[in-house]
Amino acid sequence: MNDAHPFATRVNAQLPDWLLTELHTYNTLLPTAEERVRLVNRLAARNYKEGNGGPFAALVVDPATGELLSLGVNVVLSSGLSSVHAEVMALSLAQARLGTWDLGSAGGRELELVVNWRPCMMCYGALIWSGVKHLLIAGHGPECEALTGFDEGPMPTDWREALEGRGIRVTSEVLRDEAIAVFAEYGRSGALVYNARGTGSRLRD
Repeated sequence: MNDAHPFATRVNAQLPDWLLTELHTYNTLLPTAEERVRLVNRLAARNYKEGNGGPFAALVVDPATGELLSLGVNVVLSSGLSSVHAEVMALSLAQARLGTWDLGSAGGRELELVVNWRPCMMCYGALIWSGVKHLLIAGHGPECEALTGFDEGPMPTDWREALEGRGIRVTSEVLRDEAIAVFAEYGRSGALVYNARGTGSRLRD
């Protein structure tokens, strides 16, 4: 290995220890949309309290069978990498598990990304390129940014139509109030809001 240059040559992001310890307790079959969204809401509520990142979680599931293929939580703070949002983690871990960058070619299955809110601008792009065929979210709208202080980016107003035009079905409004309650609790917690451009701040208790 050549250490004569100043450049980093690899990055590392992994699920946090608390989640790794609990993985064996999760159901590997989640046949209903409510079960899937309830799990991401629960993971999101736990994640920021453990100091890994914001109150966000995601799954990749085969909705035809309910098989859980991967889980992800936001690990921006624990990894020091701004791109490892929950969606990126869940999609990447599913790709690693199935051995393909194109989840749309995974044995003919039409896989689903499950998130506790509409993805941010970055993760919107990530899900398009991932090959998933379905997006399942608790909700969408201004509540996430208003309650948490996070900058979700300049999303196009026709984001849903653009996804569906690319063959990605969208289902929303599943356990929406539960997701909003997690964001509200985060907003009251005094947790670090790690927006870029020097705008990171700590929420007031």
